[in-house]
Amino acid sequence: MDSIDAQLASLSKLREKPAGTIRITVSEHAAETILWPALERLLPNYPEVNVELSTDASLTDIVTERFDAGVRLGEAVAKDMIAVRIGPDLRMAVVGSPTYFEGRPIPRSPNDLAEHRCINLRFLTSGGIHAWGLEKDGREIRARVSGQLTFNNASMIVRAAIAGFGLAFVMEDRILTHIAEGRLVRVMEDWCMPFPGYHLYYPSRQNQSAAFALLVETLRYRR
Repeated sequence: MDSIDAQLASLSKLREKPAGTIRITVSEHAAETILWPALERLLPNYPEVNVELSTDASLTDIVTERFDAGVRLGEAVAKDMIAVRIGPDLRMAVVGSPTYFEGRPIPRSPNDLAEHRCINLRFLTSGGIHAWGLEKDGREIRARVSGQLTFNNASMIVRAAIAGFGLAFVMEDRILTHIAEGRLVRVMEDWCMPFPGYHLYYPSRQNQSAAFALLVETLRYRR
């Protein structure tokens, strides 16, 4: 009987050992700043866990598209999903190069953006243009801007801004080094308020595997 108990315990541990494939839809920025750093630490210790990341800035129906989970900003998560916070609050920034601002006035409000060339972001899947979400003193504005360039990649938007092609509206952490080294100048900082950061979300009825539960705990944000 002791031998049988030992074998049953061994089988139980084998069943609970994290294994299998986890499919996650995630924005490029979240993949670079949150998902990949966590996976780089986690996966070497769990060789039987496989992760597939699909980078897309648009909102994806994870049930229809057969994803195990998605990663989006807290304000964009559907109410019928379980949401686990995996990152700190975030902030956007409006920036331009010193050469761009030569002979041009500094924009101080959303209305001033109409007088400037701006670099747009087009969502890869939906095809829509990203509106610049600005807020000050409780007043929220979604500014539609125009300019010579549109990309579906934030890294290219930053490169174009550094080259002097217009104003960019990107995540703050993407441009802090460029600001410190003088390649970009930040403007309208008082219109860029912090907002809820990234959350991992998944259906409430989902039966979690050991691999998925492990990933959730690894990503869970701890202040």
